[in-house]
Amino acid sequence: MTNALTKMLATRDWILADGATGTNLFNMGLQSGDAPEMWNDQHPDRIKRLYTEAVDAGSDLFLTNSFGGNAARLKLHGAQGRARELSRISAEIGRDVADRYDRPVIVAGSVGPTGEIMAPMGALTHELAVEIFHEQAEGLKEGGADVLWLETISAPEEYKAAAEAFKLADMPWCGTMSFDTAGRTMMGVTSSDMATMVEKLGNPPMAYGANCGVGASDLLRTILGFVAQGSERPIIAKGNAGIPKYHDGHIHYDGTPELMAEYAVLARDSGATIIGGCCGTMPEHLSKMRAALETRPRGARPTLEEITEALGGFSSGGDGTGNDTAAPRRPRRRRG
Repeated sequence: MTNALTKMLATRDWILADGATGTNLFNMGLQSGDAPEMWNDQHPDRIKRLYTEAVDAGSDLFLTNSFGGNAARLKLHGAQGRARELSRISAEIGRDVADRYDRPVIVAGSVGPTGEIMAPMGALTHELAVEIFHEQAEGLKEGGADVLWLETISAPEEYKAAAEAFKLADMPWCGTMSFDTAGRTMMGVTSSDMATMVEKLGNPPMAYGANCGVGASDLLRTILGFVAQGSERPIIAKGNAGIPKYHDGHIHYDGTPELMAEYAVLARDSGATIIGGCCGTMPEHLSKMRAALETRPRGARPTLEEITEALGGFSSGGDGTGNDTAAPRRPRRRRG
């Protein structure tokens, strides 16, 4: 299947994705407990600004404001009947932004988890999950998304349901999981498990990887876990800008633009092709990441020790696969 992202992947050694959605929207006035997706309709100018700032900072690809835009999540706000509509609008705004540039810019339709527990542990059946994901996928397709972007998934069953739904929508897709519990997802999936699962899917993603999680160090250890499996499929790294800290009633991430620039280069050298930020990543981080990727030559694959030396220690002793050696915790090297 030829599409905008396959064309870009064929001509680029790396692609810079965007940063945080929630963090940036909170800075624009979003209140805790509000559904960001409602802003697609209520404040389209702010969503346009969100996308534009990412591209102006150097992003080649940005995610739409539709992470929680599925019916299961929107039900919490009494808006379950607007899932397709709100996702469509998020992509329409994105398409308008991307088409204004004289360089290729990919609009990736963000699809987050349902927030429900899959059967048999929970009440969400495979069939219903496919229906929920398919509805959102159709909205994003109608709005002009180039590719669907599944993210922050914990359960393999939900990842598989989304893959089936995206096939029904006849859309290319990428998909990441969040490894936040000693190198595993909340449901126990390791990097090795995910790499194996992806290759067995009837409708595999164009690219797969990890997003969010704990800190940048942990995410890169997961990326090395994917690479160790030998897949030739492009790998995605979308790590948080440091560690969240609670200060004066607000959550702040301690990752500086310089730290994220270091992370971006290490992600590339670790084997990731699509590199971006997640929580806490602002336009100023993206600008430094772009500059570093453009100016710093590709290096050897980093060791765990080199990762902790540059970005700080891991949050756990291992990544869950049983074949890694924990690097010692060290203070972050100050740069600049």
